[in-house]
Amino acid sequence: MEAIKETHFSFAGQTGFYRGKVRDVYYFEDRIAIVATDRISAFDVVLPRAIPYKGQVLNQIASINLQATSDTVPNWVISTPDPNVTIGYRCEPFKVEMVIRGYLAGHAWREYKAGKRILCGVALPEGLRENDKLPEPIITPTTKADEGHDEDISREDILAKGLVSEQDYLKLEHYTRALFERGTKLAKQRGLILVDTKYEFGKYKDQIFLIDEIHTPDSSRYFYSEGYAERQQQGEPQRQLSKEFVRQWLIENGFQGKEGQLVPEMTDEVVRSISERYIELYEVFTGQKFIKEDYVSVLERIEQHIDDNIFTTKN
Repeated sequence: MEAIKETHFSFAGQTGFYRGKVRDVYYFEDRIAIVATDRISAFDVVLPRAIPYKGQVLNQIASINLQATSDTVPNWVISTPDPNVTIGYRCEPFKVEMVIRGYLAGHAWREYKAGKRILCGVALPEGLRENDKLPEPIITPTTKADEGHDEDISREDILAKGLVSEQDYLKLEHYTRALFERGTKLAKQRGLILVDTKYEFGKYKDQIFLIDEIHTPDSSRYFYSEGYAERQQQGEPQRQLSKEFVRQWLIENGFQGKEGQLVPEMTDEVVRSISERYIELYEVFTGQKFIKEDYVSVLERIEQHIDDNIFTTKN
């Protein structure tokens, strides 16, 4: 099963390179080229097998959403010259990720189920069930670790540790709520519920920009709107479009990213099913048929598109 595991390009004018969990980043003075590979991570661990078309799905959904929200928050994108590539301004990232939740699901539910009623400094009411809608969306930030696990953190600790200035942090909160509201409306148009998501921000020329991807299955969780209330009333699992099914599969097979745990074997069938779920989210979210790009000469194609476009657009 063909997939883009990693890239090893060298460009004229390149000033640096960084390999993230799922993206390869090429630096060029005041701009960057990000390649969305097919790597997949869960519990902050890169899984051993790449997922065909995952990078294309993420990059194209992110491109649609970044365009759709550019009037709400300025973002880093200059161009998307390839299905797997985005070129944009090189921002200095804030050391926190802004997680916002409209429903009690995933990590928040696991913490709540374990007895916690305060998450990142935010108090949660008693009597909630998994996947219940929260009284109002809550912001539950995490640290942005260069290596290892991101950790939950409160607004008070962010300010006390000087990770973000109070002036900037208030703006990050405002942007986070505005983006979540817009994302919720966009999801509703496609019969989806935006359950929770994360946003990353950075500064370019002293202006705050939205960076990275938004509202993708890697950064967000979606439920299907149809039947949500009935399933919730009957205590049934919600129909999801997100990466949570990957996490659940790992948990069921004894892996949560903890020391000493081994990633379970990812068979061709598992890899294929994950790929199909990513494509399903693309088609539901966009209302368009997913066009599978050819993997023949894919690395040459990506390299050429970066080379042709990295310096063609001006500030």
